Amino acid sequence: MHWPHSNVWTTWTGFRRSSSERSVLTLNLWGMGGEWRDRRAVLREGIGRLKPDLIAFQEAVKSAEDDTVAELVAPGYRVVHQTMGLLGDGNGAAIASRWPVGEVRELDQQLTERTADFPATTLLAEIGAPHPVGPLLFVSHLPSWKPQLELERELQTLAAVRAVEELVAERPMHVVLAGDLDAEPEAASIRFLRGLQSLGGISVCYRDAWATTHPEEPGDTFTTRNPLVLEDSEVRQEVSRRIDYVLVRCDELGPTLEIAACDLALAEPVGEMWASDHFGVVADLLVPS
Repeated sequence: MHWPHSNVWTTWTGFRRSSSERSVLTLNLWGMGGEWRDRRAVLREGIGRLKPDLIAFQEAVKSAEDDTVAELVAPGYRVVHQTMGLLGDGNGAAIASRWPVGEVRELDQQLTERTADFPATTLLAEIGAPHPVGPLLFVSHLPSWKPQLELERELQTLAAVRAVEELVAERPMHVVLAGDLDAEPEAASIRFLRGLQSLGGISVCYRDAWATTHPEEPGDTFTTRNPLVLEDSEVRQEVSRRIDYVLVRCDELGPTLEIAACDLALAEPVGEMWASDHFGVVADLLVPS
């Protein structure tokens, strides 16, 4: 583990946030795949319309030649990039925040020999969110993607949660965990996060923003409706599924931040150009009265 320091479109773009609400976006950028120049324009305008306060990026490229997050977010965002477990092309996870970023903890999630071909990671950034939210731990979680690696996803998620619990025990704060978790809601790693089962002798509870606000809707974020899913698929037959999440940690009284709204983001083409092979998930959170 390493402790470095760092001093839209959505189906409800007309939603007006109050001053107490904060917006969180998670979005897999699909690296620089496809027609990157055209996708970049769609992504940049979409993120600009959403104006999220916190963003968890996956498959963001940071190399000597390219910095896709810098190309997409407005000036003023503080950005933290994955530094461990990268595969040479600079493709990994990142966090962008409108607010000051304090200590950042990075977990090396190469936990078995089967994970070596993917930059699995967890970034945990302490965020100086303004009143009334206050200190917030923002977790960008990117576990292994292959369908048969649920064991690894369980181990990686367990490691992420243990790191969160260690930090919160030292400094109580809100926790928001977001990312491309590469697992459907029924998977053990997601059930563990949602408080439906234990792993490794511990249990926690996070509130799933999509399931809270759309309990009867599938909310697929990786779907064959999007032609980019099939364009670069590494499997024989793709199926639509929900694998991208925004989750809020609960204490004994429930989620410490209320989930006011949640929807898919960048989920429609602009002309014929799709932003990414994943749809984003955006959630508005507020401090409960």
